[in-house]
Amino acid sequence: MNSEGLYQDAVELLKAMIRIPSLSKEEAGTADLLAKFLTERGVEVHRKKNNVWAFNKYYDPAKPTILLNSHHDTVKPNSAYTRDPFEPSVEGDRLYGLGSNDAGASGVSLIAAFLYYNDRSDLKYNLCVAITAEEENSGHDGLECVIPELGPLEFAVVGEPTLMQLAIAERGLMVLDCTAHGRAGHAAREEGDNAIYKAIKDIEWFRTFRFPKVSDLFGAVKMSVTIISAGTQHNVVPAECRFTVDVRVTDRYTNEEVLDIIRQHVACDVQPRSTRLRPSSISPDHPIVRAGIALGRTTYGSPTTSDQALLDIPSLKLGVGDSARSHSADEFVHLSEIREGIDLYIKMLAAVLE
Repeated sequence: MNSEGLYQDAVELLKAMIRIPSLSKEEAGTADLLAKFLTERGVEVHRKKNNVWAFNKYYDPAKPTILLNSHHDTVKPNSAYTRDPFEPSVEGDRLYGLGSNDAGASGVSLIAAFLYYNDRSDLKYNLCVAITAEEENSGHDGLECVIPELGPLEFAVVGEPTLMQLAIAERGLMVLDCTAHGRAGHAAREEGDNAIYKAIKDIEWFRTFRFPKVSDLFGAVKMSVTIISAGTQHNVVPAECRFTVDVRVTDRYTNEEVLDIIRQHVACDVQPRSTRLRPSSISPDHPIVRAGIALGRTTYGSPTTSDQALLDIPSLKLGVGDSARSHSADEFVHLSEIREGIDLYIKMLAAVLE
């Protein structure tokens, strides 16, 4: 199919997706739609829960595979909407609707690029397009549960709104629940061991410590104490002080390395809620990145977290739309951005596929 036909189909698919509510964990309707769209075009579709994926027609197990991934779940529309979030409407170059920018436009553009190459038997790589669920809530029934089904993957292009610029790294995220332990006692007497005072020492360490390895893209690992709780009444020395730390991990460390360093330096108990949202990156010299640079794109480090964090392979975040519009009222994407996105995906993939 020519690029104009791919563009028209992509826009109509996106409009149909907007009409179907697909909040995180409630994406069955859009999963049905995506599966039907691909099946009607002769593509063999695989599905697990609300995740839909497919391999190119001439898939060869002897060849490496490129993953093209985006998500079809959305956040809840916020109270500031003045439009029906589930009614796609076009005004000039803008297509309005919930999920249009984050990340429906990237998803339909990746599907278009996949279809462009689907019938080719001479590609150097296989292609796998996976449009997955539960990205917005970092759920376990999205990309994470699909990865084992996809086989070995060489690298990934993750479709998130980046204005089609090249996000070659993404911070990881850990949320730490910390507990300082003391001993209860009466505040009027020299009793107890105040857990708040113990916590203060550790909180000061979180505030002042600097990790030695600094990222060229992000700078230092950032730690912020964001919640603190202790005590039951004014005259009781608290036996426990609990506090929460938000840790943004750069591409110079793994989450596990950062956690180990923290535990070596503080006296409190430190329990991560999860270490699965890892920092991710791809070399600026990777062929897919070089292809983007040759087409006038620029590289940067993304401050936001996406499903890219679940991948343990080199991955490039590159997508249609603007992250600043994500989760905003009256969300929209420019139709010209979709056309540009399809064209750029096709041209960048050509540099590695052909």
